[in-house]
Amino acid sequence: MQRFRQFLFVVSLLALSWFMMMAVHELGHVVGAFMTQGTVDRVVLHPLMISRTDVSPNPHPLIVVWLGPIVGCIIPIAGWNLVPRRATTVRKIAMFFAGYCLVANGGYISLGSFDHVGDCGVMLQSGSPMWTLFAFGVLTISAGFYIWHRLGSFKRFLSDPSLVDSGTVRVLLFALVLVIMSEMMFSSFQG
Repeated sequence: MQRFRQFLFVVSLLALSWFMMMAVHELGHVVGAFMTQGTVDRVVLHPLMISRTDVSPNPHPLIVVWLGPIVGCIIPIAGWNLVPRRATTVRKIAMFFAGYCLVANGGYISLGSFDHVGDCGVMLQSGSPMWTLFAFGVLTISAGFYIWHRLGSFKRFLSDPSLVDSGTVRVLLFALVLVIMSEMMFSSFQG
């Protein structure tokens, strides 16, 4: 039973991190649009789609596009640092999420630049030199792995399933279901 609880913890933490990473990333685009007097037409956060924010008119696309990954990294780091040290489990989950957002945003921007995918295409078309996308990726991915390293031994975590308590798993599963339901209710499924 402990091994199954550990499995549920890992799966729900990864899934919740994925959905929340997309949410804070898109929040960055929304903030960028409002800062530059752009108009947000739609934010897609459906669990069966890759997230996106449609802005039109978009008077400053470079600001809007860069604020997605920048805010998508800053908010999780700030959130982790706001969790009191005595809340050990919550702090470690927030720490994992911060690392996850750094690695995911950095990987997306640096690797996506090869195919000019999504935000990367807009960044390059709007005047960002290729090296800035790589530099962002190197910095954020390195920082994300450093944060994960500070969490402790993954090997120890895997070898001791008793480190995961059932209350934490229930909270994560509840949060995951809540996020999925919210995204399905409030986001359009249009392409």
